[in-house]
Amino acid sequence: MIYLALLLSVLLGFAVATLLKDRLKNNMPLLLAFSGAFLLSVTIFEMLPEVFEHYNKRFGLFIMLGLLLQIFLDFFSKGAEHGHVHVHGNEKQVQFPWLIFLSLSIHAFLEGIPVQGHNGVFYGILIHKIPIAMILTLFLIDGQLSKSKIALFLCSFALMTPLGALAANKIAFFDTYEPEINAVVIGVLLHVSTTILFESSKDHKFNLAKLLTILLGTALAYFI
Repeated sequence: MIYLALLLSVLLGFAVATLLKDRLKNNMPLLLAFSGAFLLSVTIFEMLPEVFEHYNKRFGLFIMLGLLLQIFLDFFSKGAEHGHVHVHGNEKQVQFPWLIFLSLSIHAFLEGIPVQGHNGVFYGILIHKIPIAMILTLFLIDGQLSKSKIALFLCSFALMTPLGALAANKIAFFDTYEPEINAVVIGVLLHVSTTILFESSKDHKFNLAKLLTILLGTALAYFI
């Protein structure tokens, strides 16, 4: 059920984006803010305390490696992980965006590693993937890709997080080095969630609706 839910979250985002398109633009910043706040909160409430049970300076290094890895992936994905990707003016992309796909796939695979055994993280990833799938769908449509290429991109992307969860469950390497790998994932999630919070408002300004949305996401993450 975990694997299926992670897969369906991307397909749900695709379906909503396809049906609503322009109607999403006004509400997308709040949806992103909620997902960012929820994801950041469950990372801090669940994953950080667990990693720091094994605390030594080395685990801080792995968290920083995760942050740096996500910065590196952002360079190729154009910030799609936090809803920043879009087509500018005449930059119409009709070829398959391989660099974006590969960097997003690595990110999505890493997201799947800690979902089993961390209910809050599972829900955080689930909520996070829906608006990201919407934004990716709109980006690919604006880029004038064929329907078959859009379907290939999104279906392949949708499989990455369940594959990460499956690998963590079945491959001994992930069990042996679980604290170190989770620390890397924490760095990735910290970068993505905090970037979402700062980029989901016009001109990076907070307003009451966004503040309430962030508080709601944080509260739900705490009590989940």
